[in-house]
Amino acid sequence: MPANDSNLPYLLLGPMVRRAEPKQICLQFVTTATPQFELEIDGIEVSVEQSDIRLGTYLYLCYLLITPNHGHFECDTNLSYRIKADGSWLDLSALSYTDSPKIVVPETIHSVLHGSCRNPHHHSRDSLATADDYLCQTLHDKAKRPSLLLMSGDQIYADDVAGPMLMAAHRLISLLGIYPEDNVSLTLPESLQQQLYQRHHWLPKTPWQERSKWTIGHWLKKDEVHFSSVKAGNHLITLEEFIACYLLNFSYQAWQLVDLSQLHGHDLSHAQALEFAADKRALQGFIETLPAAQRLFANVSTLMMFDDHDVTDDWNLTARWEQNIANSPASRRIIANGLIAYWLFQGLGNDALCATGKLIDGFTQSLTAHNKWALTSFDKALHRFTQWHYCLDTQPKVVVLDTRTHRWRNEQDFNEPSGLMDWETLMELQEQMLNQDSVLLVSPAPVFGVKAIETIQAVFNACGHPLVVDVENWMAHEGAAKKLIDIFKREDTPCETIILSGDVHYSFCFSVAARFGRHDNRIWQLTSSGIKNEFPKRLLHVLEKLDTWLFAPWSPFNLFTKRWQLSVRKHHSDSVGKRYLVSASAISLVELQQGRLSRYRLLRADGEVTEFALSEHDDARC
Repeated sequence: MPANDSNLPYLLLGPMVRRAEPKQICLQFVTTATPQFELEIDGIEVSVEQSDIRLGTYLYLCYLLITPNHGHFECDTNLSYRIKADGSWLDLSALSYTDSPKIVVPETIHSVLHGSCRNPHHHSRDSLATADDYLCQTLHDKAKRPSLLLMSGDQIYADDVAGPMLMAAHRLISLLGIYPEDNVSLTLPESLQQQLYQRHHWLPKTPWQERSKWTIGHWLKKDEVHFSSVKAGNHLITLEEFIACYLLNFSYQAWQLVDLSQLHGHDLSHAQALEFAADKRALQGFIETLPAAQRLFANVSTLMMFDDHDVTDDWNLTARWEQNIANSPASRRIIANGLIAYWLFQGLGNDALCATGKLIDGFTQSLTAHNKWALTSFDKALHRFTQWHYCLDTQPKVVVLDTRTHRWRNEQDFNEPSGLMDWETLMELQEQMLNQDSVLLVSPAPVFGVKAIETIQAVFNACGHPLVVDVENWMAHEGAAKKLIDIFKREDTPCETIILSGDVHYSFCFSVAARFGRHDNRIWQLTSSGIKNEFPKRLLHVLEKLDTWLFAPWSPFNLFTKRWQLSVRKHHSDSVGKRYLVSASAISLVELQQGRLSRYRLLRADGEVTEFALSEHDDARC
């Protein structure tokens, strides 16, 4: 095993299989010493191109691009691989189900794992461990082995960080010598203990005097917060904090450098002390399941897309929110740090550095001679970057949407929610879907959500408070909703569109068809949330009842929704009471036959399996 001067473990993270295609496979690593990898795949001669980004004295982010010397990789079959670092074989037994880890290059997709919303300090178990168990059982079964793991948002919670997690991040920053930013334009107490659960007091705000006189906040003399999360007391701020948090979210080895039992909060209130203790218990359970998650990542191609919590709650929700951020240097810095960290640990692997890799030189040149990041120039390149979305040319085609950085802003009222995608990107989506028989469409927020909940959101929005209830649904913006529905109604779009979404912390299965028109198509809205998060169960039951009463098939209220031209069926689960809204930490298993949905199940963190009925006789139409 390669060594470094600090006696740190060489490998902190990886191998993590990212984009896998017939002509190229991308692997991701994090090491504590200068990486120099060699890779062998059984029966195939390969060439390896390595890209490294140094993030600290003892921290390197590394991507390997592996290409076959002749022809292409065999698809839809297990490819065993081994890795050398500085001439020594790495011990990958902990990441193997058999003798070595195995990659599958997807071509014809039969099975996909999908989930979102992974909060380390939520009390539930991490359902990635359940997914690991399932992969272990199906590893050699081509019809059942998952081809992909799709994570559709909130892979980290930058705005909802546990107190012990923030302390662990600072320990890691010190141990690894993670390079800091130069001239952070935000004043915080010098001691981290003084900041615990208190950071929201120092996060940027717009003074009430500068607010419009047409707003209630001006007359109540209430400052307008830029970071609207109700759990922003430990919000990540600096780039080094974001980097450390990614390591703690994905690496068991990183936690071994930090003794969780020795992390204590001092001078906390009684409520904060109780929260700190509860977070420690939840994190201990999370750490115990991380080896299983890492084994999963080493054996299945994993693709990701951001949602708001990867950067901050309500990111780009309204034009007013964007304006407030743009007018504050400190707010701009925090948002840029979140996006940089996403690019480093998620974005680069999604397209195997094809477009995202063009940003690397600008980033590495931002490191000063004093080993500090001066990111002002790089920020401009980052915000001009427009290719976070991507596709995978499989059968069916996988199309992953960026619903955060191409917003359709309301130019008449900046307080109105923006459309999740603007006209230009919706037209690009249309082009991607034309003349396809079937498509897997990944949209972080559900396209077809629960009408009762969307109605409640509309009420809050009408009262001028869209940030209170996260009005993040496609139907909240007239133009975006109309264009998207028009795309689905076209006769040259897919006969089967399977939409995979998360965000909402509960799961459901809806099927959608046009009420009018000659295009015999079927749209499936499969929502799975969260991997390690849940919606309050009693409240969800009440909202399900409300939705059933207000938007029953015979209800005239259906005519007042933007999707009245579409018939929506709610498919019941086999859970107690046959509910169609399920709150449970789970990862979904989407099974296909010839590009058509054949089965939809939730592999729950508690070991149970919940299945949704796909037949039309066991559902409710509205």
